[in-house]
Amino acid sequence: MKTAPSEEREFRLDEERDPLRTIRGRLVYPGGAEERSEHCAYVLVLHGFKGFMDWGFYPELTRRLVARGLAVVRFNFSGSGVGADLERFSEERAFFENTPTRELEDVERVRAWLDAGAVPWIDPRRGALLGHSLGGAVALVHAARRGDYAAVVGWASCATFRRFPPEVENLWRRQGFVEIPNLRTKEVHRLGLGWLEDLERNSHALDVHAACRRLTTPTLLVHGSLDDAVPLHEGESLLRACTPGLARLEVVPDANHTFWAAHPFAGASAALEAALGTTVEFVAEELR
Repeated sequence: MKTAPSEEREFRLDEERDPLRTIRGRLVYPGGAEERSEHCAYVLVLHGFKGFMDWGFYPELTRRLVARGLAVVRFNFSGSGVGADLERFSEERAFFENTPTRELEDVERVRAWLDAGAVPWIDPRRGALLGHSLGGAVALVHAARRGDYAAVVGWASCATFRRFPPEVENLWRRQGFVEIPNLRTKEVHRLGLGWLEDLERNSHALDVHAACRRLTTPTLLVHGSLDDAVPLHEGESLLRACTPGLARLEVVPDANHTFWAAHPFAGASAALEAALGTTVEFVAEELR
């Protein structure tokens, strides 16, 4: 069976008051969707910390969702550090000033863009949300706030935005930044004190477990049993926080944090196939 052709366009959302808040995104959708009378449902995809929208498995995930007749909207967070070429880490200042609240604001900006009819053949009332790692935490908090998604998926979702031990936080406060190594590029990036201050100032709003308790959206959590970046117990704790019967946790045996995907993408491992298969079926069913 041949895969139906897809179409793609890039989009950009600027913030006039702050040039560091530019959002660059990509919209991929089934061929001919613009001419059809029935509007497309969509999936909004959120990358993780130090990630970007075209990293590793995101294009493959997109291809499979589009093959099921869905549009996919993915974007680089304004504080991702990834610039105009959409892959190279070239915006150190934007990364330095990033915070969890800014990431939540970015998702709201993209939703507002869709809700305003920027893509007239997408039905903004029929959407699903998928996030990986820290993007999974953003997805859960955002979905709980909105309450209008048909489905939410968290891949290896963080149960908290507070990822650093006390001794690192103490050093962070003293020097005004924390150094973040990028294993893929071998660079070291600096994240400013604003991230930590945001967590302390907005602890209730950024409480992922509390968000899960408020969720009214069917939720799928997918987690690798060998995840050493976000251990499986975090996914288990998120499941316990959700209303019984509303969410389910799929544990992928022998899978790491990225289901053994890397960048550049070299094909789907058995673990990634399992995550993709479960996810696509869940999302397609909830959006049908």
